[in-house]
Amino acid sequence: MNEFDELLAYSPSADLLQDRVILITGAAGALGAAAAVACAEHGAKLVLLDKNEHGLESLHDGIAETAAHAPVIAVQDLRHATPDCFDTLAKEIDQEWARLDGIVHCAAQLGVLSPLDASQFELWPEVLQVNLLAPYLLTRSCLPLLRRATDASVIFTSSDVARSGRAYWGAYGVSGAALENLVAIWNDELETNTQIRFNSFDPGPVNSPLRDNAYPGEHRRYRRDAAELAPAYLYLLGPESRALRGLQLSAPQRL
Repeated sequence: MNEFDELLAYSPSADLLQDRVILITGAAGALGAAAAVACAEHGAKLVLLDKNEHGLESLHDGIAETAAHAPVIAVQDLRHATPDCFDTLAKEIDQEWARLDGIVHCAAQLGVLSPLDASQFELWPEVLQVNLLAPYLLTRSCLPLLRRATDASVIFTSSDVARSGRAYWGAYGVSGAALENLVAIWNDELETNTQIRFNSFDPGPVNSPLRDNAYPGEHRRYRRDAAELAPAYLYLLGPESRALRGLQLSAPQRL
């Protein structure tokens, strides 16, 4: 695991992502929205995906007021998304821009924390679908578009429990560990014959509904606001990080 203190201290140029096309999942959530706002401020053309239509519309309107490019919104519940859904989205991006410069996977499903022998089995397919199968299928559908970009970056948002098994995290931890393996496999397959880079990023504790559900008694001084993580996503999407491939990156621990 690599920790880069400079990730959160990164100071991007105003045109860092000028005219780059970036797809963000979980865009109505804390991390996704923060990444979207930051990307738009630095010139990106955005496709924002989430199941929360109202949240997407609010984010769209806020970005459209100040950004050069109004984002495109895609309402999609990843729990029920099929390969055809992602193929259709990829075709729409192709028709609009003919390429994709980056994907930021922020969507996540917590499920219920419990011992494995008491875990609610019916929740496992849903958690695995949102946290593992959906990002795999979406990225697969978008690979032809990513190949056309000069410098493409795919970021999978991860967590500490994805990198080290921990009691009670069940389906969430298992899906996260599998996602880390997915990043490594894709990087190994594509790093020598494409310009696409795949990395995972653990933002650490973040003020978000998911964190509230997982740690209801946690004091907020141990967390970061999502906006504090935006520089890390900008750096990983921009050209200065093109040498970073197949890494498990982490925000520095908050003391």
